[in-house]
Amino acid sequence: MTSPYVSRSLPPAWQQFVEQCQNCRQCSLGQTRKQAVVWRGALSAPLMFIGEGPGAEEDARGEPFVGAAGRLLDLLLTAYGLDESVYHIGNVVKCRPPENRVPTEDEARACRPLLARQFNLVKPKVIVLLGATAFKYFTGSSEGISKVRGQWIEKNGYLILPTFHPAFILRNNRERIRLWEDIGLVRAKLEELDYLPKLSCQPDMPAGRR
Repeated sequence: MTSPYVSRSLPPAWQQFVEQCQNCRQCSLGQTRKQAVVWRGALSAPLMFIGEGPGAEEDARGEPFVGAAGRLLDLLLTAYGLDESVYHIGNVVKCRPPENRVPTEDEARACRPLLARQFNLVKPKVIVLLGATAFKYFTGSSEGISKVRGQWIEKNGYLILPTFHPAFILRNNRERIRLWEDIGLVRAKLEELDYLPKLSCQPDMPAGRR
């Protein structure tokens, strides 16, 4: 299977990082996945999204958030004028857990050095944690995502915002407004930090799924 990164002209540091991810066997996920799923979006970006882990479609295509949840996320981001030139998307683990189960603590720990290196390459200022698993493994907190979503956390020079995973919204559409509100907070923060110009008007929340 050909990785989607093979045909791209990448800087040497990124090429080495992708190869490191593809060759990683630090946990059992490296034995069962089709390929490591590293990133989607800009190589360097002020905004970085962190999800839980790849699903079946991501494992097949080699890019994160390309399934139904990713299409919903793209819909909401596009409506707020956020495109791939300003964000980078990755996951807590880069290999698909069997049957799309939640990654274990050992699996997340094994993948942590790769995520740390990814941060060093991307150099984001704003980090959005998509869902309870990303929040738990990134912050070490056991608080529920419903309690912490939409609240900024400042840590080690980063501005971190936990929010719902778009897959949760696909199952609970009444909560779409919460994710939409949080994306609005992200847009406002990027404007405040002078990464983006101010919007002339508040966009309407899209009703579709793609």
